Amino acid sequence: MKIIYIAMLVSSASLVSCSSSPRAQTGTVIGALGGAGVGGIIGSQSGRGLEGAAIGAGLGALGGNLIGGAQDQRNDRYYDRRDGRYYDQRRY
Repeated sequence: MKIIYIAMLVSSASLVSCSSSPRAQTGTVIGALGGAGVGGIIGSQSGRGLEGAAIGAGLGALGGNLIGGAQDQRNDRYYDRRDGRYYDQRRY
């Protein structure tokens, strides 16, 4: 029963993204799927494949969200060749 609660907690945390930008959401899903796969493989070596997949999905979702959010922040800036500086697009 304890495993079911942990799996539900990790899966609900992986569905809620910390950043709501488009690449962050995509990164969350891709990270969760990749993490679940890798965690399942590693966990199956110790006989706990389901737990490994749940932990891998949570960590992968968090990592994917952070990477996707960073890409969105980087893409919100543009480079002005005239003066060689970066500017936020939101100001203009």
